[in-house]
Amino acid sequence: MSDEKFMSRALELAAHGLYTTTPNPRVGCVLVRDGVIVGEGWHARAGESHAEVNALKEAGERARGATAYVTLEPCHHQGRTPPCDLALIAAGVTRVVAAMQDPDPRTSGAGMARLRAANIDTLGGVCENAARELNIGFVSRATRGRPWLRMKIAASIDGRTALSNGASQWITGAAARRDGHHWRARACAVLTGIGTVKDDDPQLNVRDVATTRQPLRVVIDSRLETPPAAKILAGGGALIFCARDDAAKSKALRERGAEIIVLPNAAGKVELPALLQELGRRSINELHVEAGHKLNGSLIREGCVDELLVYLAPCLLGDRAQGMADLPELTTLEAAHRLVINETREIEDDLRILARFA
Repeated sequence: MSDEKFMSRALELAAHGLYTTTPNPRVGCVLVRDGVIVGEGWHARAGESHAEVNALKEAGERARGATAYVTLEPCHHQGRTPPCDLALIAAGVTRVVAAMQDPDPRTSGAGMARLRAANIDTLGGVCENAARELNIGFVSRATRGRPWLRMKIAASIDGRTALSNGASQWITGAAARRDGHHWRARACAVLTGIGTVKDDDPQLNVRDVATTRQPLRVVIDSRLETPPAAKILAGGGALIFCARDDAAKSKALRERGAEIIVLPNAAGKVELPALLQELGRRSINELHVEAGHKLNGSLIREGCVDELLVYLAPCLLGDRAQGMADLPELTTLEAAHRLVINETREIEDDLRILARFA
């Protein structure tokens, strides 16, 4: 039980980097000698010291003979900082417990192998599920080359997201909207469609959560209809995916600091799976989607969605209101998109559901 106890503390430390470590994983480390914690550390942001190095610095000479509890296999490769497996060896640590193997092919298994070659006792898989959940986007990018896509939907209890005239602000309460900003803040990028830009003119930035980093804003806009005055372009840096270029429109958008990427499919729309691969190449781990029912449906139909984050408000909007996702009619129940509900939680008057496709 002591391994689980100390790893749980390491996971708590790792969570301090929830909003800041991208594109790096969130990692925590605890150093224990004779049953007492002698050093703790966590990784704050890319380019800064890793969790192991911070814990070793706090422990000093007390690290010699200690056990290191790390939420991710110590890195083996030289990046912007030196390898952590070498730092642990140099400090005289005698045992290393890792929650999970690093999915990054530059380290995967090699970090623990180097430790064993240095006669350090190793153990993996302690609290592995919790560690994987904390870095689900990093794992997705390392293993699939694409971010973990989480689709946020605010709806009435009968599954309606807007009135037929497009009015949707606000279906859920202020507490649910604040909670949604926590999920925005942990994402590397926030994506929406041109329909939402036209109807709501959203900022899609993080406002209700203290953060030193704003996620990248991404717009799917096949015909480059984003108004240059759109709020989502404020401050520059937005990424717009289109299906065909238009020199005049592109020039106006670039003058607002936007980057234009032309990525068409055979139907003259944006190629959505290729978009995810492009975001993966840009080191996007978690992609947070807040879009309308048409784009939601397209993303689901093309197998791009990993997880639904649904806020249900205790109200009814009726059948003529817009639904959650524009999906084709089914003729059999067996063809339904099956989900596994991972979590339900009350957010004041609203209900939050976290579900994944089975």
